[in-house]
Amino acid sequence: MKKIGVLFGKERSFPEAFIARVNSKNIDGIMAEPVRIDKVMQGEPSGYAVIFDRISQDVPFYRAFLKNAALCGTTVINNPFWWSADEKFFNNCLATKIDVPVPKTVILPSRDLPPDTSEESFSNLAYPMDWEGIFNYIGFPAYMKPFSGGGLKSVYQLNSMEEFFEKHAETEQLVMMLQEEIKFDEYYRCYCIGGKHVRIMPYEPRNPHHLRYVADFSPSPGEI
Repeated sequence: MKKIGVLFGKERSFPEAFIARVNSKNIDGIMAEPVRIDKVMQGEPSGYAVIFDRISQDVPFYRAFLKNAALCGTTVINNPFWWSADEKFFNNCLATKIDVPVPKTVILPSRDLPPDTSEESFSNLAYPMDWEGIFNYIGFPAYMKPFSGGGLKSVYQLNSMEEFFEKHAETEQLVMMLQEEIKFDEYYRCYCIGGKHVRIMPYEPRNPHHLRYVADFSPSPGEI
């Protein structure tokens, strides 16, 4: 029996629907279930042929588990070894090199010092930073968000320099990005599998969560 596992956190809608959908196919030798972990031993297989990961970005223990699973033959979606490079600032930097338009973005040092560091640890960092140059480059309104992660956590809309410094003081040890605001007419999410199959879906992030895939626009044939 080949098992497909879903590793997830607080969410229930996608994992439960996905598992039910796979099992409803009644394919001989294949079943889907929530991933169950009772122990993780180095170099030992996980028992799953495929794992869909929905939570390891927030749980370092799961990231280690998934890397071991992948090493032992499990296909993990998304690739757990890419995670270390898959953060927002790197993605934006990459986009600028392949001519994909992205908002103007700068990365900021954390407001509070990381553990086991002192002011001497940052002797290469200019103090004060060129805040005027940063704000002139980005402009206001602007958005500030963690350089890595997701889930709309610790995201701020900022309208002035004063508001920036007030909110940045709340971010503690988070490394943040500051981005220019882009007012969009249409918004799409593109899901890609295996670098070959892409599904383009209209998405309205200003709607309540359960209505965000209910949008009154669609891409024209020329845009696809």
